[in-house]
Amino acid sequence: MGHRIDDVMKLCCELSANQQIKSTVKGSGKGAAAAGGLAFAGGLMGGPLGIAVGGAVGGLLGCWLTSGQFRPLPQIIMELSPQQQQKLYDDLMVILGDIQWTDLAQLTALVMGNSMLKQQVTAALIGYVSKELQAEVHYMD
Repeated sequence: MGHRIDDVMKLCCELSANQQIKSTVKGSGKGAAAAGGLAFAGGLMGGPLGIAVGGAVGGLLGCWLTSGQFRPLPQIIMELSPQQQQKLYDDLMVILGDIQWTDLAQLTALVMGNSMLKQQVTAALIGYVSKELQAEVHYMD
């Protein structure tokens, strides 16, 4: 059973790397609060021009506060605890159902070759990261 969990975790890494998905865990709120808070304070002190200045300064502060917190999703997946991996595996096995595979290469080929299945697995992965890890997910260009 352990190699099956490893296969599914590596599949998740492959899917998220392929789609260049990055995530941040509980960091974006600080950046948004800084930008919004300084825009509000600037508006109180300087009117419309204060909003612009406060928003710009707050945006830069927010960027600085959250810099380095966006990490590739494969990195986050590989750092999951065994319990978190088991939960993700259980969630994905609902979608993968009775698919049989012998190794990671076969599993990856089965999922990547079926666009509907690939989409469902990706959606479940993003749902898990958003719900269980309370992280924000971003597609990088």
